[in-house]
Amino acid sequence: MENHTIVTLKKGEGRTIKAGGMWIFDNEIDTIVGSFANGDVVIVHDFDGYPMGKGFINQNSKIRIRMLTRHVEQPIDETFLEMRVRNAWEYRKTVMKQAYLPSADGVCHAYADDLGACRVIFGEADFLPGLVVDKYADVLVVQCLALGMEQFKLTIVSLLKKVLAEDGIIIRGVYERSDANERKKEGVSKTKGFIGEPFDTMVEIVENGVKYLVDVENGQKTGFFLDQKYNRLAMQRICKGKRVLDCFTHMGTFALNAGISGASEVTGLDISEYAVGQATENARRNGLSDTVTFRCANVLDELPKLAAAGEKYDVVILDPPAFTKSREATKNAIKGYREINMKGLRLVKDGGYLATCSCSHFMTQELFTKTIREAAKSVHKRLRQVEFRTQAPDHPILWAADESYYLKFFIFQVVDEK
Repeated sequence: MENHTIVTLKKGEGRTIKAGGMWIFDNEIDTIVGSFANGDVVIVHDFDGYPMGKGFINQNSKIRIRMLTRHVEQPIDETFLEMRVRNAWEYRKTVMKQAYLPSADGVCHAYADDLGACRVIFGEADFLPGLVVDKYADVLVVQCLALGMEQFKLTIVSLLKKVLAEDGIIIRGVYERSDANERKKEGVSKTKGFIGEPFDTMVEIVENGVKYLVDVENGQKTGFFLDQKYNRLAMQRICKGKRVLDCFTHMGTFALNAGISGASEVTGLDISEYAVGQATENARRNGLSDTVTFRCANVLDELPKLAAAGEKYDVVILDPPAFTKSREATKNAIKGYREINMKGLRLVKDGGYLATCSCSHFMTQELFTKTIREAAKSVHKRLRQVEFRTQAPDHPILWAADESYYLKFFIFQVVDEK
């Protein structure tokens, strides 16, 4: 609900939103004039009364206000929400494209939409804070992590279905995965289930030419990690004819991209028996069972065993879960990333390749780079950088909103120190 409560910032505060960010923290607020309920949309003023915009307030959270607009005269109504939804979808239609049909000169002159499976709303980076919507073929999966967004959630889903239908995309079902622990910080209970009519929650998607069966009801996050789409595609160029080890394989995504590119042998490791089962089924679905295999193992324990057995790989891929989800735990995370990269590097043949990444925004690019450098030095390996990548562009990075920049992905050639 929108009201006329005015929140005034302390002098010298509000630096994040002035730089283009979306959050106001509890310790930045001086006064609140007016009555409100948590989740209401309020007006924000700078210390001198200058209007900063509107956002929804929640006294349960240290993120006290999540901004919706910089324009205080803008009504937060269905027209406003439709504008946000249309902008988000038009952005995806522009940036989510893949090259196809190269001409005789070897240069690709045509591009195809790559919207079969993608993130269509990415919270703060799409100016709809606390809301994520992923599209898997003709299914939407919704995750709402902010109390204030709850009042808009169903309207946004309806608008998104309408906007997609205009492009001939008919959504057959919507599932909510608002079962993340972050909701507790908002004073909201976790929830999970169908929005609208029930449907088969096992959904087949195709990404980079690889088929996957996605479990939107029980899979991690919203069912699949879409953010690595083009990083997986980049590995197809590297892996042809190679022996590949994919660590923390989850649903086998990097392993299957290696397999479909023509890798000679691919092994995927994951600690979850459920994930290994999904990955094995995905290999079968793609006709790759002979070359791409998976087994259940604790990667941190398994890599030293492989090294002791004298195993070597042309390509080692490290895609671990976030080692830190808080600034306070960053020191331990550095040790974890250093350790896993040391263990991975020991298994790469001279002249082979290491792909390594971090999905924690607290592990900054500079910090992650330093940690990899230290790991390489410790095991006497020289790294030649092939490329550095981030998350796919359907997960846009909003500058000044640090939380939107979380995925760092390196590909290196590993060269003997001699």
